[in-house]
Amino acid sequence: MADYDLAIIGGGLNGASLARDAAGRGLRVILFEQGDLGGAASSATPRLIHGDLSVLERRGFWRVRRALAERRTWLRIAPHLVRPMRFVVPAHSDERPPWLLRAGLFLYDSLASRSGLPRSKTLDITHHPVGNALRRPFGTAFEYSDCVVDDSRLVVLTALDAAERGAAIRTGARCVRADRTDVWRLSVADRGHRRTITTRALANTSGAWTPLVAETVLRQPQPAMAATQMSQIIVPRLFESDNVYVFQNSDGRLIFASPFERDFTLIGTVTREFTGDPAIVAMAGSDVSYLCEAASRYFRERIAPVDVVRTVSGVNLRPASVRGGDGTTLFHARRRKAPLLTMFGGDVTTSRLRAERAVTKLTPFYPMSPPWTAGAALPGGDFAWDRFDTEVDLARERWWFLSEPQAQRLVAAYGSRLPAVLGDAKTRDDLGPAFGPEMTGAEVRYLMSREWARFPEDVLWRRSKLGLTMPAADRDALAAFMADVNDSSRTG
Repeated sequence: MADYDLAIIGGGLNGASLARDAAGRGLRVILFEQGDLGGAASSATPRLIHGDLSVLERRGFWRVRRALAERRTWLRIAPHLVRPMRFVVPAHSDERPPWLLRAGLFLYDSLASRSGLPRSKTLDITHHPVGNALRRPFGTAFEYSDCVVDDSRLVVLTALDAAERGAAIRTGARCVRADRTDVWRLSVADRGHRRTITTRALANTSGAWTPLVAETVLRQPQPAMAATQMSQIIVPRLFESDNVYVFQNSDGRLIFASPFERDFTLIGTVTREFTGDPAIVAMAGSDVSYLCEAASRYFRERIAPVDVVRTVSGVNLRPASVRGGDGTTLFHARRRKAPLLTMFGGDVTTSRLRAERAVTKLTPFYPMSPPWTAGAALPGGDFAWDRFDTEVDLARERWWFLSEPQAQRLVAAYGSRLPAVLGDAKTRDDLGPAFGPEMTGAEVRYLMSREWARFPEDVLWRRSKLGLTMPAADRDALAAFMADVNDSSRTG
């Protein structure tokens, strides 16, 4: 008998979603991630849960409808990570005519029926707060509803749910060889130790490394793939409102400017073909300038490359013959050979549905429970999406020493699981050492013990985004604290 029913190589959003779905259907699952969960492209998305207006413009009506249905699902199962917001599209006489935008948003509302979110409307932004940050030529804008998401925490909490349903999650573990017979025999380098396991099915969800894993580890043929680099920039906060601005650039692209971690604005996305090592992805200077110029066309405050605090880039894959698309799942099964799933590409919005369909492909090989993930909240998400502010108020009542911004960050990260992080603390000192104004020893210990954080970068850039504001001295103190925790766990 094989050790596992399904082994997964790669701990990005595709891999974590696959692990969650399969574990919840009763399969014995193990996931191997050579670095950190969501450490590559899954932490470099546009952070949107949406139907995608650009797809609607290309007449992908059913694709948009499916994505909007998933948007409704995400609001139900992850209300702490997925937040509804109002998106504003300033009308520009040189771009799409206002009547076309109005008609498109009317159709968008129709495809999102029963969403519970406000419908689109026309704004006179010469007399509306959303116009304060914009240049004066823009007198009319269109406002509609969509959602933003914390992409890296979505990966981690998806993996956490998988683990709580029985999946084994191994970070810092790399599959170095896979031999295929009636089962897969895997050789794994796991934090300095070599181990061998067997599994009835294998999934390659290694993201931009998919072709390399297929060639060198699995030794299985794969279709030709093309790599696309997605890049965004982070700049100091450009506007006070909580809206997301959608700008029509002169080349027809839509550029998003989103509030980001209270004090910043995220601007993107620009894409280009990518060649090279996906572990080394850097945003081109020309792309930085492109996004700065696109945003400066609309905002009063001109944005220059010198204003960029951080760039965010990741590499995604698609079949070489396809542009765009929902992501690809390949299923390979031969007589007397263990099955192989390959998943790559795709967006955040439809990731849950992709995993559900992929696991369903395995049903002829062994019995399992029916699909379930659309109705089960992610860890901490067992409250209604319109009660987020209430959860923040309850947190401040229980832990009186939290400021409102601190409570908002913690509820957005942990939802109803916040007591597991803060416990019965009566004062801030009860939470251990402070690393900057936000992070405490209690939170770091939780992230290390429950969410697979091993290094400061895991805490500062994926479990949170506090790397944007934490002073260098506090980063050094955080690194020393984590090293002490690791030493204590090894000797304890």
